[in-house]
Amino acid sequence: MIIRMTSFSVDETSNQSCSSPVLGKRKSVKPPPSAWEHFIKVEGCDPKYPRAACKHCEASYACDSKRNGTTNLKRHLKKCKMYVNPLEDNVEGEGDSESSLMAASFTQENCRKMLARMVILDELPFKFVESEGFHQFCRALNPKFVIPSRVTVAKDCFQMYMKEKKKLKNALTRSGQRVCLTTDTWTSVQNINYMVITAYFIDDDWNLHKRILNFCQVANHKGDTIGRTIEKCLECWGIDTLFTVTVDNSNDVAIAYLVKKFKGRNGLVLDGEFIHIRCCAHILNLIVSDALKDLHVSIIRIRNAVKYVRSSPARLQIFKDFAKEDKMSTKNCLTMDVPTRWNSTFTMLDGAIKCQKTFERLEEHDPSYLPKDDIPITEDWDNAKVFVKFLKTFSERHSFVLRIGFSLNLWMT
Repeated sequence: MIIRMTSFSVDETSNQSCSSPVLGKRKSVKPPPSAWEHFIKVEGCDPKYPRAACKHCEASYACDSKRNGTTNLKRHLKKCKMYVNPLEDNVEGEGDSESSLMAASFTQENCRKMLARMVILDELPFKFVESEGFHQFCRALNPKFVIPSRVTVAKDCFQMYMKEKKKLKNALTRSGQRVCLTTDTWTSVQNINYMVITAYFIDDDWNLHKRILNFCQVANHKGDTIGRTIEKCLECWGIDTLFTVTVDNSNDVAIAYLVKKFKGRNGLVLDGEFIHIRCCAHILNLIVSDALKDLHVSIIRIRNAVKYVRSSPARLQIFKDFAKEDKMSTKNCLTMDVPTRWNSTFTMLDGAIKCQKTFERLEEHDPSYLPKDDIPITEDWDNAKVFVKFLKTFSERHSFVLRIGFSLNLWMT
């Protein structure tokens, strides 16, 4: 048995401090949301002695503003068995609002719960629980723990997901606050289309929350397909009130579809006139992509040079030896880019420029280097230097612009 010492609770209205040489001073506990959101005044009571009933368990308490205030209401809310804070991550043994002197004993159920939580938080494979090292660790920690199979752990993770999904759904539908959505679609290297939908909302305590509502495959990137996917996701979560939807500039069809579907439900502000928020990142991508067209050949040649060095361990070692002779560091200088992501192109060019002399030395000593038309020339390096200077401004401002745009979105909320 492990004895855990925690502080004793004290009435919030008391001015006396509660301390102990063993327990120390009581830590302040953040009060729950306004008590009157969860209580209703009981009719027919003596006006001198008003009472309020809990909306969850119907228990009644005195609520005279002069005698009791809302302290006893808040105290009840903390221990009400019928009320669950939908945004509070209640992990057993953590965040207990009511402190007590208690004994923490071993339970198979709690250990399985914490194991599933560890797998999710650390992104571990399910087969991790069947490894010999993990079995030895558990036997040394507590031989009573029966280690579940990977199938059982997968089921525990799914049950935890469904529980958290239910809590989030209650939070989104309980108070009826409006939700802001952001969407992103892309095509993987396996030529599969994916879409992610993220919701932003503010709770009763004015805390901002970000939750991924859906991550799924889509047939294509057309506006109708995106609009239907968003509508299906919102119906699944029971969301009827939208404030804004942030999508690419070219997705006017998806926005028109959502406005048409939600306009009759009174779920939009000003009939959806300002529901479409233009994606700042997409606008920057359009600007940079337009500039990339003029320097396309130079970028391709430098990309081929970096790819040639990275394609073989022997070539990479030769390149490092040449860089050492030139007293150059190859750290972060040979990174490949993703052609559709301009910031990765900036990182590749910025690193390759630092090793320009090493690439030129490799050209002189390696007979199997790139074909003559694919080798970067002096003009290509000069173009890359100018372009990196241009991209550096966007790279430094990119995250700042996104934060400003999102802050304005929240301010409008």
